[in-house]
Amino acid sequence: MIVLGLGTVFKSMGYHIGSLAHMGPGYFPAAIGVLLAISGVLIAISGIGKTHHLSKEALPPEWRGWLCIIGGIIAFIVLGEFTGLLPATFAIVFISAMGDRKNTVKAAVILSIAMSIVAVVVFWWALQLQFPLVRWG
Repeated sequence: MIVLGLGTVFKSMGYHIGSLAHMGPGYFPAAIGVLLAISGVLIAISGIGKTHHLSKEALPPEWRGWLCIIGGIIAFIVLGEFTGLLPATFAIVFISAMGDRKNTVKAAVILSIAMSIVAVVVFWWALQLQFPLVRWG
């Protein structure tokens, strides 16, 4: 997390940062990068001195969760490019929600619809992001 945060800050320096009153295109990535790096430092500090003993009852890695989250991100990138904000948002939320073994398909669909509405209101309507809601091709 620290490396990813510092890399984001470094990359955002290539854009105009601006000020808090007049933010440039590099302001938000720089701020998120700093917060990510600070979070990484805090996580590292909290783990210092703690040892974990592996037992026979150690849980296997949650491959389903990892694969669904990565698959959701890939689906958002592909669908965002070819179909627009609404299908891409629905897909990323639905696929990622299915990574949790406790979620049902019905719960994932309801969550996906709710988050799609939030994405439309926040990004398309309020922020007027230049990302078409729906497009074909």
